[in-house]
Amino acid sequence: MAHSPPEQFAIIPLIPIRMGDSYLSFTNSSLFMPPTISLVLLSVSLVTLNGGHLVPNARQSLVEMIHDFVPNSVNERISGVSKEKFFPPIFVTFTFPLFRNPQGMILYSFTVTSHFIITLGLSPSLSLGITIVGSRTNGLPSFSFFPPPGVPLPLAPFPVLSELIPHGSRALSLGIRLFANMMAGHSSVKISSGSARTMLSMRGLLFPAHLAPLSVVFASTGSESGVAISQAYVSTTLIRIHSNDAINLH
Repeated sequence: MAHSPPEQFAIIPLIPIRMGDSYLSFTNSSLFMPPTISLVLLSVSLVTLNGGHLVPNARQSLVEMIHDFVPNSVNERISGVSKEKFFPPIFVTFTFPLFRNPQGMILYSFTVTSHFIITLGLSPSLSLGITIVGSRTNGLPSFSFFPPPGVPLPLAPFPVLSELIPHGSRALSLGIRLFANMMAGHSSVKISSGSARTMLSMRGLLFPAHLAPLSVVFASTGSESGVAISQAYVSTTLIRIHSNDAINLH
């Protein structure tokens, strides 16, 4: 059991693998990645098996609601002929944290999205894909927002740089937001749980006093569970906004 909040985020090699100077060990982070993919595929397979039910049951309704959320949000937020191209990345962006983050709340589990290297690999690839689709849709005018209209040519490099920095920060902001929320939330749950355990082990406390630390633990756990699930919606919303900006130039 981890004795301090940061210890729960430690990468532990389970199967050490060395190839020359490369260290490619199978870690606890790698161990908890396949269950996420398996859970998504299993949920979809159980519903689509034998064509599903004409009158959906609770499980089929839940999966259909998750699936329908993405195309509905794409149609609502993104306009243009190329909006269908954004369905696969937005669906992955939605389902990955939706199924992965809550699993990190299970005892002795591991929160993969609490590591910046994981979220960093997700957000820049999405930003690059959005930029490519926008440039293929609009051509060179898709980069017209870099030099604002009316700026003299000798002064153009300065506003271009000021526009390029926030545009490039989009590739990092999505990953930073997800990793920071997961790390901060899980750390707060660990701290509150440790404080509650210390209070419960104190002698001389009356029984009603035990309810206070327990209520704090339940409240922090419920709050972090809500944050873990809501990050899927937040990430999807930001991707939709960026996608619409790439297609529909302002």
